[in-house]
Amino acid sequence: MEFVVDTIATTEPAAAARPKRTLKHGDSFAVIDSHGDIGASADGSDGFFHCDTRFLSRLELRFNRMPPLLLGSNITDDNAILTADLTNPDIFVDHQRVLRKDTLHIVRTTFVSSGNIYQRLGLQNHGEEPVEFELSIIFASDFADIFEVRGIQRDQRGASSIDVTSPGSVELHYDGLDGTPRTLAINFDPAPTQLGRRQALYRLELGPKQRRSLAIVASCDPPQDVKPLNLLKAMTGARRRSKLATRYAATVETSNDTFNEVLCRSVADLYMLMTDTPQGPYPYAGIPWYSTTFGRDGLITALQMLWLDPSIARGVLRRLAAYQATTDDPFSDAQPGKILHEMRGGELAALGTVPFGLYYGSADSTPLFVLVAGLYAERTGDDATLAELWPTIEAALRCIDGPSDPDGDGFTEYYRATELGLANQGWKDSHDAIFHEDGELAVGPIALAEVQGYVYAAKLLAARGAKRLGHQYRAIELENEANQLAERFETSFWCPEIETYALALDGAKRPCRVLSSNAGQLLFTGIIRPDRAAKIVRRLLGPDLFSGWGIRTISNRERRYNPMSYHNGSVWPHDNALIALGFAQYGHKAAIDPLFEGMFAAASYMELRRLPELFCGFRRRRGRGPTLYPVACSPQAWASGALLLMLQASLGLEFDPAQNEIRFRDPRLPGFLTWVELRSLQLGESSIDVRAYRNDGKVSVEVVRAEGSVRVSIVDSQSSKRT
Repeated sequence: MEFVVDTIATTEPAAAARPKRTLKHGDSFAVIDSHGDIGASADGSDGFFHCDTRFLSRLELRFNRMPPLLLGSNITDDNAILTADLTNPDIFVDHQRVLRKDTLHIVRTTFVSSGNIYQRLGLQNHGEEPVEFELSIIFASDFADIFEVRGIQRDQRGASSIDVTSPGSVELHYDGLDGTPRTLAINFDPAPTQLGRRQALYRLELGPKQRRSLAIVASCDPPQDVKPLNLLKAMTGARRRSKLATRYAATVETSNDTFNEVLCRSVADLYMLMTDTPQGPYPYAGIPWYSTTFGRDGLITALQMLWLDPSIARGVLRRLAAYQATTDDPFSDAQPGKILHEMRGGELAALGTVPFGLYYGSADSTPLFVLVAGLYAERTGDDATLAELWPTIEAALRCIDGPSDPDGDGFTEYYRATELGLANQGWKDSHDAIFHEDGELAVGPIALAEVQGYVYAAKLLAARGAKRLGHQYRAIELENEANQLAERFETSFWCPEIETYALALDGAKRPCRVLSSNAGQLLFTGIIRPDRAAKIVRRLLGPDLFSGWGIRTISNRERRYNPMSYHNGSVWPHDNALIALGFAQYGHKAAIDPLFEGMFAAASYMELRRLPELFCGFRRRRGRGPTLYPVACSPQAWASGALLLMLQASLGLEFDPAQNEIRFRDPRLPGFLTWVELRSLQLGESSIDVRAYRNDGKVSVEVVRAEGSVRVSIVDSQSSKRT
């Protein structure tokens, strides 16, 4: 068996862009094309990434120096395994066809597990004659930091090397400028005919109907003397792990098969993004750019999933509590009590080229932490976890009232401490997202409208939590602070000339009189007056804001409106879900229907029925799907949770662990659903299956199965009647 070959068995240019697929486990994820290749497409964003470094930038299969033909490609419903069915092209020698296309079937199976990416090639000759052929696997690693892949240019890089360590193994090394060595070990089983520093070459022969299989395992920073699991064992473990991840979650089935597919994909995406951390499960924000701990994203995703699986919120809260800032650090925008925005483990973060190793430049993560902690306690009755988190909650509240309000006017504000930090630190964090009606960019410190709502809700929930823990005086203090904030907010943010709330106040306390979705997020916090809430609902559903698919981030009348922009006219699923929750909060249940239907319709057009991070804000047209935003993350956790939250808002689903009661407040179903069944819905030690169905315009609820003493009721808010 020959041992070294270094020439690549192809001189063809990279393939045109192919559809991308994503796989993830823990701190590793892969972006692979529909053929199962990495690096074959021209766009350059795919790869196998581990801890914010691209360990594998190329893994490309060739058949007799040519790309195999794609028959079809699919990913399992649980997102665990990608399978690509391939076949050979026509092979000619001296203008004579020596192998007819579609003779060989190649099943290429890929999955990710514990820092390893596995591929199995199952080969079968469906011809009537024996065939001889070559298979080559081209591989490479650029060990690029995730921020390099996103576009940051570097003047210097560390040293790379490649060692062929055995007939079936090769190691790619990178000694980073941060002093951290990184290694990718690739093992081929069986050993190839030739193995070099850039490719493995197999010369194979298959008789009629004969089968054969090959396995490839690429391992990131493998421990010495520890081999990756056998491929079949690892695959079985990946499937088992996917099932275990959802063991505490309720399930949903509805009358609409397409909606069932959308929900199935949403839940699968959420649990694929879920990462086991020392503090508990945490939904990483999105693939490819945000596959790490993000405070804001994790908290909002936990809120969306709270009715379905409250254990996620507990994991999120504990992890963020563990990383709460304790000191002032301008480089990372940290102040005592502040909750993390983002954490990174790559070379550029370690070098300080980017400030995101542990970065706290978020105006909303801190109040959202307190808010979600309160909601979690009220959903579960878990006072032990509330007591555990109480010091973190109090530190967060001190931060809100202290460093986060530098001028002492009672509003939470932000201003980046260095030029490396984020200019805007709300969820609309692009540089041009906060502006005045004439298009002038707002100059900080900036007080965002929705952040004041988060603070209001956080203080009320903290007050109720304080009462639960016996801190009566603190509860009164927090209630008073919340009520005073609501009064200040109405005075400073209401803009009668546009009949909505300002997007923000700038550093000179000038309101940004911009029609935006931010006003819609105020609704779920409860900070605004009911009469003005009704105006906001009508305003949001006007054609300048509501595209037909969802509510745009800003009105199409605004100076900076651009439906193709990131934050100035696009549609974000999570934004619409929070707005829908707000509609329910103020009793405008019918107003949820167009949002719910639009977002479901958008998902039905998307590949894999998957809602992306955002899409363009163009007006909905008959017979056409929404226009995609080219670099949106997909999957994105809070986009995946959006329809789950909309379903909760429509059903008016509430939990009262003290009374051991699950309530449906003014339940409603959109026109595309006639019934919904929720199974294994948990409250304390009790579990129920319950069906809600629409009949003559009203929604009835039937308990299908019950374990424990849980009660189920329907509440009519107009009459305060409970049945």
